Amino acid sequence: MTPGAEAYVVGVDSGGSGLRVALGTADASVPAATTVCPEPVRTGPGGIDADHLLGRLLPAVDRLTRDVTGGRVSGGAVRVAALVVGAAGMATLGDDLRARLPRALAASLGGPLLALAADGVTAYAGALGQRPGAVVAGGTGMIALGTDLGAWRRADGWGHLLGDSGSGAWIGREGLDAALRAHDGRRGGSPALLARLRAVFGPAAGLPGLLYPRADRPALLASFAPEVAACAEEDAVAASILRRAATHIAESAAAVCPRVGDFGTGQRPTESGTRDRTTDSGGEAAEVALTGGLFRMGDPLLGPLREELEQLLPHASLVPAAGDPLAGSLLIARALARSDLRLPRHPTLLHVVGDGLGGS
Repeated sequence: MTPGAEAYVVGVDSGGSGLRVALGTADASVPAATTVCPEPVRTGPGGIDADHLLGRLLPAVDRLTRDVTGGRVSGGAVRVAALVVGAAGMATLGDDLRARLPRALAASLGGPLLALAADGVTAYAGALGQRPGAVVAGGTGMIALGTDLGAWRRADGWGHLLGDSGSGAWIGREGLDAALRAHDGRRGGSPALLARLRAVFGPAAGLPGLLYPRADRPALLASFAPEVAACAEEDAVAASILRRAATHIAESAAAVCPRVGDFGTGQRPTESGTRDRTTDSGGEAAEVALTGGLFRMGDPLLGPLREELEQLLPHASLVPAAGDPLAGSLLIARALARSDLRLPRHPTLLHVVGDGLGGS
């Protein structure tokens, strides 16, 4: 590391599609450079594999450093002021990373400020920055995260067996259920969805043998969600599935969304999981953003979702997501480098090392 060298920050997004890394200057004076490592980071009995992540992260930082500096220096010769790793499963599978990454990065990069964040947190930061509000991250799964900048609130994200209600996997499963009902002649079936099942997967009777042995069952279920959306305009059963999905998504958003009057208080929702925003005079509600591939489904889902949000959060403002989880990791890294991190620290959702303030 060169004394007095320009400070850089690193953002990382680790998920099922691989590892994405971004490097930019701490003051955002130079546009960030990005690279992708397509192989996902392994998980094992100890959780997310720290060695596997480091084996991809450090060479990626070196390549990006050469790109940003025009090849003048390598990764070991720049000052990395802050590094943020956002990872799927960080809250429950991140113990190995939290235990091993600080020392390993200190040896390789000179001990940058480090934050280990759940992917929901980096999705939040990418969508809303450091403003209070709520973000629903929807794809194969679904989780809602909100903050008044005093504490985090989470709803759903429990996986396709226990929750993820309204997610791509949920929509796909409901669509396949309606298709199989039509195949059997049971009430509630959809001939249109049965036709799509046959076109995508083959004979209906073969679907259990195709689905149940697969380790990627949620993704396979989610692959049918666009078929439900494609049928929704002409098929009442498909339209009903998307409306129920919209209700689930809006309920999760309402469970975590703070009021402006609560910002910074760390207050929790009422026993019902929401607050009465129509009678409480505490002020307008916060912003709500939607992020993730689920919402590329467009109006068949977004139309009923807007209606449900208007009912449950009548004073909330639905805003476009400013960026993705990788942008969120980079934003948190820059905030750390400026000593301006306003998002709440948390032992598993946003664990910060090296700033003297702890991770909770």
